[in-house]
Amino acid sequence: MYTIIFIIVFLLGTIIGSFLNVVIYRFNTSRSVVVGRSICMTCSHKLNWYEMIPVLSFIFQKGKCRSCSTTISHQYPLVEFITGIVFAVIAFHFLPILYISVNTFVFLLSFYVFIFSILIVIAVYDLRHKIIPDRLVYTFAFFALVSTFINTTGIGDLFVVPNIWSLSTGIVLALPFALIWLLSRGRLMGLGDAKLILGIGWLFGYSQGIAVLVLSFWIGAVFSLIVLLFTKMKISMKTEIPFAPFLILAMIIVLYTGINIFKLSALISF
Repeated sequence: MYTIIFIIVFLLGTIIGSFLNVVIYRFNTSRSVVVGRSICMTCSHKLNWYEMIPVLSFIFQKGKCRSCSTTISHQYPLVEFITGIVFAVIAFHFLPILYISVNTFVFLLSFYVFIFSILIVIAVYDLRHKIIPDRLVYTFAFFALVSTFINTTGIGDLFVVPNIWSLSTGIVLALPFALIWLLSRGRLMGLGDAKLILGIGWLFGYSQGIAVLVLSFWIGAVFSLIVLLFTKMKISMKTEIPFAPFLILAMIIVLYTGINIFKLSALISF
């Protein structure tokens, strides 16, 4: 039964991922993200339904447009596949609640896949343009704040009144990074990253929020080391490296593992 749930959620994720690709490419352009058929960016060929099957169309077409044979960006299948994986991770995270209430499980799954859909767009957009759009990060921060009013345990009322401790998390975690941006005049960190951390604090709380931050720096350090060892790219203080993808990858890891700062401390001491 659970395998079927994961498969369905994964497939739904790949379909949503296909739409997220549209959002990523059309965001901040004159084109609507909901109106107008998808086309080949080279020859303007309007894609048929069988050319838009998530992941599979890319494989069957060997990564090329059927009309002009132009190579299709690997971003399309990667975003579709990753979105499917992320949706499955969210379903796994809330699976215990399915034993308590199906309605609560469906609500939490829907709420969190919406939030992480925004995060996937932010991550890829930051990779492509090295900027986090305000409209996206503010939307994420708003729904992260809303999450503090939601009981994610599945026990008791679905909606709760958060305490000051919960409401302060986002501001406390984001403030140091906002100060880094201010004092370095944006050279060490973008303000968009601080805004993203604001939402991370509200969504994860203190212990897991700090774990997200620590993991993101570890992931960034490993990535930088790999780049230095296996490419000719030189990394310096002036090198622009998008930080949002590291933060969002760390969020997915924390959501899947349930790890918090105390468990991380135990790993370090070991």
